[in-house]
Amino acid sequence: MRTSGILFPVFSLPGKYGIGGFSKEAYAFVDFLKETEQTYWQILPLGPTGYGDSPYQSFSTFAGNPYFISLEKLIEDGLLTEEECAEADAETGASIDYGKLYQTRLELLHKAFERSFHDSEPAFLEFREQNSFWLEGYAEFMVKKEGREQAFYEFLQYEFLTEWKALKAYAKEQGIRIIGDIPIYVSEDSADFTTHPELFQIDENGRLKSIAGVPPDGFSEDGQVWGNPLYNWEYHKETGYAWWLKRIEKCLELYDVIRIDHFRGFDEYFAIPCGEKTAKNGHWEKGPGISLFRAVERRFGKVPIIAEDLGYVTDGVRQLVKETGFPNMKVLGFAFDSRDSTGAMEYLPYRYNRNCVVYSGTHDNETLRGWIDDILPEERETVERYLDVRTDDPLEIVDKILIMAQSSVADTCILPLQDYLGLDNSARINHPSVLGGNWSWRMKKEDFTEELKAKIKNMTTLYGRGYYG
Repeated sequence: MRTSGILFPVFSLPGKYGIGGFSKEAYAFVDFLKETEQTYWQILPLGPTGYGDSPYQSFSTFAGNPYFISLEKLIEDGLLTEEECAEADAETGASIDYGKLYQTRLELLHKAFERSFHDSEPAFLEFREQNSFWLEGYAEFMVKKEGREQAFYEFLQYEFLTEWKALKAYAKEQGIRIIGDIPIYVSEDSADFTTHPELFQIDENGRLKSIAGVPPDGFSEDGQVWGNPLYNWEYHKETGYAWWLKRIEKCLELYDVIRIDHFRGFDEYFAIPCGEKTAKNGHWEKGPGISLFRAVERRFGKVPIIAEDLGYVTDGVRQLVKETGFPNMKVLGFAFDSRDSTGAMEYLPYRYNRNCVVYSGTHDNETLRGWIDDILPEERETVERYLDVRTDDPLEIVDKILIMAQSSVADTCILPLQDYLGLDNSARINHPSVLGGNWSWRMKKEDFTEELKAKIKNMTTLYGRGYYG
């Protein structure tokens, strides 16, 4: 079955309170997806953001981001007033000010907590029991970090999950499936590392021995130092991958499909000595390979997973993807890179098989419009020849690349909403290795036009990816 979807972070939704969340705008976006005959809404990780406001550096791999809790719902429930929430107001669609969020949002949520929380309520007791594996440890971690009472952090997680499940149920009713994103690594500054240090590569004093990253390449002469703890895969194997099974179980509760970020790390991962400022002295080590995914299948059966196998792809990675049977990713923006002409060829549509997911770009890439403006002249010439473009209009190139994705043989096509809009790099989500200014783009409500809706629907149905394709 040929399907289509849109990549659009929850935080990028429009709304009046400074960040996208589970408000009426989220439900309106689900309606938008249905009206344009999409099958999927792909989002970024939902966890509470830590260093650099990145959803890939979260305080917990199990918890949810309290910033997504709808203030409108708390007002409707009588837990907050509009006057109290006015200080959190912001121009609809304006970029996210994480500093202001940090200063104002938790105070408001704490007022709602004080007015509503009863730890004897049956629904809350059931939630606490079902999430006992991680909830108490996370709440204790946040108490040490921020100084509020433990029950407050448990309340936030209860409210988050209640609202998210309601939104997810609405999406299901409209025929929309959620693709969630699971980062391969956790943050050192997280409840996961603090409460379960035995899961990671540490020395006898509990300090990290090596950290995650990627080696130098044509994009970065120093490579990238991510700083995440690396897993003690021998320990995970001895426990039957118990922690990973809990993690997958949580993802199956939150999402319909799981995109595993940096999938190649399960075959081999890059280890950088702790304290290094660049990745130049790192080295490759073997990951768990197929044994982890066999454990997942034994526990849950066939899990709908997308393997993010981008970057330096080896024969070992290709073999692991083949053994799992998971669809992998094809990014059209990589197909014309003159620095790696051989590797780039596998991203051209005529090289695809059906069992893949094609993207124009991901959250880590430039927008298509920004990419077209930035590529080398010889690369742009190749793009124009490949697409048979006979104009200098970059928006025509953008649309032709979107058509190339939709018309490909890939079973699934996921396109960022910014690319449908033809936006430049001011709408970019993340610039890897650059601290600050990321994860802050928001769409304006007025940009959800009938013209945009017709464009997406027509492109989706023309290439057989709509409901009746």
